[in-house]
Amino acid sequence: MDLKLNGKLALVSGSTAGIGYAIAHTLAQEGARVVVNGRTQSTVDETVARMRSETGGSVEGFAGDLSGAEAAHEVVRRHPGIEILVNNLGIFEPKAFEDIPDEDWMRFFDVNVLSGIRLARLVLPDMKLANWGRIIFISSESAVQIPAEMIHYGMTKTAQIAVSRGLAESVSGTGITVNSVLPGPTKSRGVGDFVQDLARASGKSFEEVEAEFFDKVRPTSLIKRFETPEEVASLVAYVASPLASATTGAALRVDGGVIKSAF
Repeated sequence: MDLKLNGKLALVSGSTAGIGYAIAHTLAQEGARVVVNGRTQSTVDETVARMRSETGGSVEGFAGDLSGAEAAHEVVRRHPGIEILVNNLGIFEPKAFEDIPDEDWMRFFDVNVLSGIRLARLVLPDMKLANWGRIIFISSESAVQIPAEMIHYGMTKTAQIAVSRGLAESVSGTGITVNSVLPGPTKSRGVGDFVQDLARASGKSFEEVEAEFFDKVRPTSLIKRFETPEEVASLVAYVASPLASATTGAALRVDGGVIKSAF
């Protein structure tokens, strides 16, 4: 299937590894001009070189912390006319509710929510002029089923869905769509490292810890495994494409069936 992304300019925040990398990689394979982002220049340079080699596509890099206003303004200045914005930048941390200080609540909101709001605000004027654009927030199944082990993270993922729907309402009747995508537990770099650490500490294999996780922590999963970043990227690439012109204001699940609802 031709997703008709050839030549479209896409920015994927937090895209040097994991889900963000897979999304940027898939968009580049589909012919989009992709801007990958990470915090350090060396990591961004390595990612750009690798992605160009693997996809043969047009890939540029931007090194900077896009949870801050200065970097957000700079990336838009350097890459004007962004047509596809994928707000993937995010952090997570298991922590008991009573151990989460005010500072952590604010930090999680700034990185996971406000970063995407700010970037959307910056790219929207050009999208309105062109009467075309795609804004996608990478939320989580944790937005619907708030995890007791990281309530502050779940709060930010719910907020992303609210922002996405409200922004979609604000651009109704245009060629701009806004959606949120809800992955389930995914074998990204951070999650993979976390599970490996648990496996080493308990003397178990990765597969044993994975099986226990889906038996005890996410028992509603229908696939009973961590999904891959590429499985998430496939849905995001479609939503970013002109083919998805009737899909907007939606919270789209690629969660392995973790959310126990038919709707």
